Amino acid sequence: MNNKNHKLATKLIHAGVEPDPTTGAIMTPIYQTSTYVQAAPGDHKGYEYARTQNPTRTVLQNALAAIENGEYALCFGSGMAATDAVAKLLMPGDEVIVANDLYGGTYRIFTKVFALYSIKFHFIDMSNAENIRGYINSNTKMIWTETPTNPLLNIVDIEACAKIAKEHKLLLVVDNTFASPYLQNPLDWGADIVLHSATKYLGGHSDVVHGALIMKDAALEEKLRFIQNSCGAVPGPHDCWLVLRGIKTLHVRMQRHCENGEKIANYLRNHPKVGKVYWCGFEDHPNHDVAKKQMRGFGGMMSFTLKDDNMDAAMNVLKKTQLFSLAESLGGVESLIGHPASMTHGSIPREERIKNGLVDSLIRLSVGIEDVDDLIADLAQAIG
Repeated sequence: MNNKNHKLATKLIHAGVEPDPTTGAIMTPIYQTSTYVQAAPGDHKGYEYARTQNPTRTVLQNALAAIENGEYALCFGSGMAATDAVAKLLMPGDEVIVANDLYGGTYRIFTKVFALYSIKFHFIDMSNAENIRGYINSNTKMIWTETPTNPLLNIVDIEACAKIAKEHKLLLVVDNTFASPYLQNPLDWGADIVLHSATKYLGGHSDVVHGALIMKDAALEEKLRFIQNSCGAVPGPHDCWLVLRGIKTLHVRMQRHCENGEKIANYLRNHPKVGKVYWCGFEDHPNHDVAKKQMRGFGGMMSFTLKDDNMDAAMNVLKKTQLFSLAESLGGVESLIGHPASMTHGSIPREERIKNGLVDSLIRLSVGIEDVDDLIADLAQAIG
C-alpha cells in the first residue's frame, strides 16, 4: 500500500507493506535466504542473489521512500555504510563542504578514509547557509549537513542550502537521524539525498544496526544501487524486519520523545547547577525560526554543560544516573546519557571540538519515553 495522499501516521503503518501473497500474513516475512532458485538462467522472478535483492529489504526500502516523501530508498548494514556509499559518488580531486558540528563517525570516515583518496573536505559553520558560498569552487561536488546537528543541536536551513546547491549543480546530502521522518522531511525542502542511521529512531528499540538513503532522482538511485550491490554493505533480512517493525510505532514514540524532551530541557534550563542547555525548541535558540519552519516538533535530543564546567563534575553526573543509561547511540525507547568528547565524538581532535563549541564537559541526553517525572527525578539526584 503506497498512497501518497495518506497522512504520515497512516504511512508509517501501511506504506510499502502488503499481506504476504503466499499466506496472507499481515507482517512481512523474514526471507532468510542467500539465493533464489531460477527456472532457467535469467528467469528469477526479480530475485537472484540476496546481496542484490531480498524481499524483506524491498518492502522496507519502499516504506522508507514513502515516509520520507521520496521515490527510492536503499538500505545498508549501518548508518556509516550508507555514508560510505554516498562518499563513493566522489572522485579524486573533488571537494565537499561539510557542517562543522556533526557526528564524529562521519568526520572520521571523511578525514581518515576518503581524504586519503585526494578528496578534500571543508568543515564550516552552516548556521548561516550563505557561509557555504565562500567555499565553492570548480571542484566542489557536494554539500553535507546534519540538522539538528550532533551534539550541539544547531539548526541548518535546508531550503537555503538547497538553493545554493542547485545554483551550482551540487548534491545536497542531509543526515536526518536526529529528527527522523516524523519531525522533518529534507527532500521536501530541496535535499537530494536523505541519510538515516536507522539504528536510532527508525528502529527505536536499540536492537538493530542499520542505515538508509532516500532520494527522488532515478539516475542518482541507479548509481547508489550499483554501489550498494557492488560493495555489499547490505543489511540482513532480520535487521530489515526489525526496522519495519520499529517504523510502525515511530509516530507514537516520537510524540512522547518530544513531550518528555520539552519538559526536561526546561527543567535543565532552570536548574541552578546547569550552565548552557542546547535544545532547538527554545525560542531564543539560534535559528529557532528555521526549526519551526522545517520541523514539526523539536525532539528528545539535547546537550548541556554544568556551571562547574570541568570534566570531574560532568563525570560525576554520568556515574550517578540510574534511568539514564551511560551508553553510545540514541533514539531508543530508553533514555541514554553520554559524553560526546570521549564517546561519540572522540575521533575529532580536541582543538577542533573546542573550536566548534564541543567542550570536554558537555553531556548529551537521548530522552526516552519513560515517565517524565521519573526521568527528572533521576537527573535531579545525579546533578545534585
